[in-house]
Amino acid sequence: MKILIGQLIHETNTFSNVPTDIAKFKEWDLHYGTDVIQKHRGVRYYLGGMIAACEDNGIEYVPTLSAMALPAGLIPEETYLRLKNELLDAIRSQESFDAIALSLHGAGVVEGIDDMEGDLLQAVRSEVGSDIPIVVSLDLHANLTEQMVSNADITLGNILYPHEDCYEIGYETITLLKQYTESRIKPVTHLINLPLIMPTYTTELSPMKDLNDACAQAEQDEKVLDCTIYHGFPYTDIEQMGVSVLVTTNDDPELAEHTAKQIAREIWNVKEELFVNHPSPEGGLKLALAHEGNSVILNETSDNPGAGTPGDGTYLLRAMLEAKIEKSCFGFMCDPEVANIAHKAGAGTYIDVNLGGKTDDLHGESLKVHAYVKSLTDGKFIQSSPMGRGNQVNLGKSARLIINGVDVLVTSINTQVKDEVFFTLHGIDISEYKVVGLKSSSHFRAGFNPISSKIITVDSPGLSTLDLSVFQITKPKMECYPFHEVNQLPF
Repeated sequence: MKILIGQLIHETNTFSNVPTDIAKFKEWDLHYGTDVIQKHRGVRYYLGGMIAACEDNGIEYVPTLSAMALPAGLIPEETYLRLKNELLDAIRSQESFDAIALSLHGAGVVEGIDDMEGDLLQAVRSEVGSDIPIVVSLDLHANLTEQMVSNADITLGNILYPHEDCYEIGYETITLLKQYTESRIKPVTHLINLPLIMPTYTTELSPMKDLNDACAQAEQDEKVLDCTIYHGFPYTDIEQMGVSVLVTTNDDPELAEHTAKQIAREIWNVKEELFVNHPSPEGGLKLALAHEGNSVILNETSDNPGAGTPGDGTYLLRAMLEAKIEKSCFGFMCDPEVANIAHKAGAGTYIDVNLGGKTDDLHGESLKVHAYVKSLTDGKFIQSSPMGRGNQVNLGKSARLIINGVDVLVTSINTQVKDEVFFTLHGIDISEYKVVGLKSSSHFRAGFNPISSKIITVDSPGLSTLDLSVFQITKPKMECYPFHEVNQLPF
């Protein structure tokens, strides 16, 4: 058995003014052929799981393309067409193969194409015909479409947020593919798109935890191969977006439909619980100081680079600098200009800079600061978080600045915080700090839960705020709660 594997991943925030061009893919992950294996073997992410499953089962696999950019704005058409054609060319270069396994996201948006993954899968299907099985892994935040599902034989999505199960889902796609090619299963699916757009919400807490438990209970039926809730990605303005349920059964379409409707009703019954008000940065700091114990995490969810924000928002950092809290640190601000100035000045010097607030006028004004350059690094480290453990990360020239007694980490490349390694790289042991500010919505929990005494989510203006009412959502083809008064499900 010979499988072609590859990935094209992007989560597009259509409200961002930063285009995701080819340079953004090169900055994070753009590899071909055997370089794909070198990059992803042993990494706890989807493609790493696929590679491991192939090797464990003695399956021959051929890497094609691995393209991933961090979330940002629309993908230019020319960038997408290049990557799409490179994937198709890699497929055409193989004289024979038995199946294709792709790691995609499900929330990619291209200039002129709302459903990047649906368009890509349709192109691959047209290229290989109906007899070649195609299996796909998707992200929990996929805006799932019929075009995606109908052009794949098996579609699996991770169920945890933080995404600690990416590797396992990648592994499972190959396991089910093997069973399918051996005629041991005949997958049939039923997709329900709910009239619901929800803010990002961790699966560690109810009601999403309880809803995942309901899916797991449904999978106790041996005929149910997979039952997954896709939260959707709310920071887009496209025709098909929002929460969906996809159920895959072994040759039982009626069971797939019944199960999907059952889970959809359970989601609908608790939808109001998904909308939670969070304190401002100032309010979060008061709660943190009232808590006994160190390592209180304040996560700035409104400027989460993992949702396509610039990572240079200043609301939380400004509040921390004004509070002058003893033993507090912030990680991290993406400001390549300041990082470069710090490197030129050298450790042990003082610099006067305008920090952050340079991408747009939504995430807070730039901070004029007098900073001590404590330490400098190249920004390279190995990720330790359960989500993506083993990934080689490069955030470029980076610096630890001390401003008003607050340790502030500055990077040249934008990404969300997932673990404490970057702090350690700069000599910061967060167990010794009272307050730790960081930019992330939920993924940080996988790495910080074991080492923090309390987590407080703070919200403010930003492209990933949990207050969805600030976004102009105009394109969805059906009315969706909470933007419209929707009283019941359409079935």
